[in-house]
Amino acid sequence: MDSRQLEQLVHTISEEILRYLGASGSVSLIGLELDDVVCPGCDQSCVEKCARKTRCIIDAGADRISAGPATQVDASIARLIDHTLLKPDASRADITKLCEEARRFGFASVCVNPWYVPLAAELLRGSDVKVCTVAGFPLGATLPQVKILEAEQSIKLGAQEIDMVINIGALKSGQDDVVEADIRGVVDACHRGGAICKVIFETALLTLEEKVRASVASKKAGADFVKTSTGFSTAGATAEDVQLMRCIVGSEMGVKAAGGIRSLDDLRKMVSAGATRIGASASVRILEQARSSASPSPPPTPSSPTSSSPAASAPPSASAPASSY
Repeated sequence: MDSRQLEQLVHTISEEILRYLGASGSVSLIGLELDDVVCPGCDQSCVEKCARKTRCIIDAGADRISAGPATQVDASIARLIDHTLLKPDASRADITKLCEEARRFGFASVCVNPWYVPLAAELLRGSDVKVCTVAGFPLGATLPQVKILEAEQSIKLGAQEIDMVINIGALKSGQDDVVEADIRGVVDACHRGGAICKVIFETALLTLEEKVRASVASKKAGADFVKTSTGFSTAGATAEDVQLMRCIVGSEMGVKAAGGIRSLDDLRKMVSAGATRIGASASVRILEQARSSASPSPPPTPSSPTSSSPAASAPPSASAPASSY
């Protein structure tokens, strides 16, 4: 290809891009900067000022967009998070607060114990926040029929997502067919009721081989997500486990990281490793950190020398239950 042909090819591709972004007609690009053609006087701040063009860029294939310091935190961060409260001593007031926070911040779901599904469903009616609950939680040693019934009843009461715990003992005993059947029973119940099913492995208790086998069983059983942990065992999610699970299940399933995720940095590590959903009780704190990092730091107040200290300037966390979930 000679220089004339290369120039013509670049010209043609550029015109196609312009048409995709909504420019009228066929525009000659000779001697012009592309941004000046699309948006005269462009100041390189599409993300901050033009949601339409940013969406076009993402739809065209971009999976990362640069933005300046004035950018507000994208709602996509909140939409990664299942705002979670599974403590056994959670009260109605605690669940009400959880749901109010989920509405305000736009979390993907609230994850509560089955007893609180009707309350959460009522409080979140009319919002985009889904109600998630658990089955066979937190040990996974419940009979398969009980897990199925638990899922079915929760869905009737308003749950739209079910996080079930696998039969860990059966997995460790090499009974992969039992594990798969246990998962499939809950998956089928969920899908009949229009809900999705996430399968919790409790990765802290498993060997590398067992994590692979659990991932394969979940995929064969038709689960929608695989999930690392309950948050009630010896440890929670690790980026290495998330990466392994993503590698095994492929791109067609979701991967949820849960357990011990308490900061924006934790969330970013899990997403980079392949997580598409995060289970956290420190959800509000994570969003506060995201907003703080996306906004310019305010100048220190001369008359108040202590105001620049982290303890003085950090807003109080609205929800930070003791569970490591």
